[in-house]
Amino acid sequence: MTSNTSSQPSGQPRPRTLGELKGIPDFDPRGASRSVKDEIRRNLLRALEKGETLFPGVHGYEDTVIPQIANALLSRHNFILLGLRGQAKSRILRGLINLLDAEIPVVAGCEINDDPFKPICRGCRETIAKEGDNTPLSWMPREHRYVEKLATPDVTMADILGDVDPIRAARGGRDLSDELTIHYGLLPRANRGIFAINELPDLAGKIQVGLFNIMQEGDIQIKGYPLRLPLDVLLVFTANPEDYTARGKIITPLKDRIGAEIRTHYPATLEEGMRITAQEAWVGRDSNRKVEVPAYLREVVEEIAFQAREDKRVDRRSGVSQRLPITVLESVVSSVEQRVARIGEKYAVARAADVYAALPAITGKMELEYEGELKGADIIARELIRTAFGRVFSKRFTDVNFQPVIQWFELGGELKLPELATASERCQQLSKIQGLMEHIARLGVHDRKDAGSAAAASEMILEGLWAHRRIGRSEERGFHMEKPKQAEHRERDVPGRPPRRQYN
Repeated sequence: MTSNTSSQPSGQPRPRTLGELKGIPDFDPRGASRSVKDEIRRNLLRALEKGETLFPGVHGYEDTVIPQIANALLSRHNFILLGLRGQAKSRILRGLINLLDAEIPVVAGCEINDDPFKPICRGCRETIAKEGDNTPLSWMPREHRYVEKLATPDVTMADILGDVDPIRAARGGRDLSDELTIHYGLLPRANRGIFAINELPDLAGKIQVGLFNIMQEGDIQIKGYPLRLPLDVLLVFTANPEDYTARGKIITPLKDRIGAEIRTHYPATLEEGMRITAQEAWVGRDSNRKVEVPAYLREVVEEIAFQAREDKRVDRRSGVSQRLPITVLESVVSSVEQRVARIGEKYAVARAADVYAALPAITGKMELEYEGELKGADIIARELIRTAFGRVFSKRFTDVNFQPVIQWFELGGELKLPELATASERCQQLSKIQGLMEHIARLGVHDRKDAGSAAAASEMILEGLWAHRRIGRSEERGFHMEKPKQAEHRERDVPGRPPRRQYN
């Protein structure tokens, strides 16, 4: 959604002085001096009337988060987004600029973007009193009206509000108590715009008190001077729900004055997650080699994140970011690129082995509980991949009889595919397994002559059978039939007696 509204009257040349702005026919200075919250409210209502998308690129929040944000903005409330990492909180806050006017008039050279009709800083008041209608103006685009700060414990009051600048005082020959010696911080520079703080509870307590005073009184004080700056700003924040509690790091008075607490969440369905991953992942590479990632493998990649969010060995308070499937998908494509570059092919289809090659993109995205740390991130990640393959396999092959494939392995068949085998070589070896290629149509492959797609689909089926423990797999032997443990025990207990063969 892009708003084309502006405080500048349409069809007129851009005024460069206050007099030119006043001289435009039917120009209403009250409209030009509308507060930022009223400005956003007006543009939001127009967008809703036109059915425009409020936050392009944000999926899965259409019926949950976005309506709550719209309510907060229509109520002129400051608000906070509470959610775990990777839930598009920062993207939503940055998307708020689309609800601002395209540009607004400000007093030229003003550090805090003063409204020429309602100046709040002493310098602009003196300039307008001296120059009158000749006061120069500049036009500020919406992109410059958004200021964002990541909260860290070392952030100071001077960073947020400002401080006295002794160098400026010396150059101007002014006393340090003079308002014109102040170097403004981030918040005053966001005047007439949006000020966002990420991870609000990480701010020191005294900084939170300063924000509380701004939200309560609507002004700021610098170095204890009786300075009133009634800032016009929309304050928005993000935080982790675990920190944003009475026992956490947030002071209660500030919490009480934030108008709306809006909870974000991870994608509710696999389809929503896949849509986000497809949008964000860099898979359209600029190389001369074409890489295709089949839909079923994309589903496996997304399922890994869903499984990790449900696994008790993964810390749910930290969450599993949506960046996990994004980076995994990018790593899958890179693994294919690396392989085809080595064997000299120009086109390749991603295979199950490429998902395992993306292991480093998984381990760094998970915070493990004690049980998970004992087992190790590598092992946990491999188990998540195996479970994901099993889930996707079950959805597509619930009613398929794979007994001929399993029997091929029961009769002593083994298959180990070299890492750098070409697509045609892999397809040739996989076609030897009886009944295997008869089922690849379930994965969208209808032409067995397409060696890359046929081989990748066949490997997916074998990976699914292994995930369900119908066949075995090892680094040394590849896919094979495992000898049941019960039979092994009987073979050891009764020497010379052939055990009865049992299979899972």
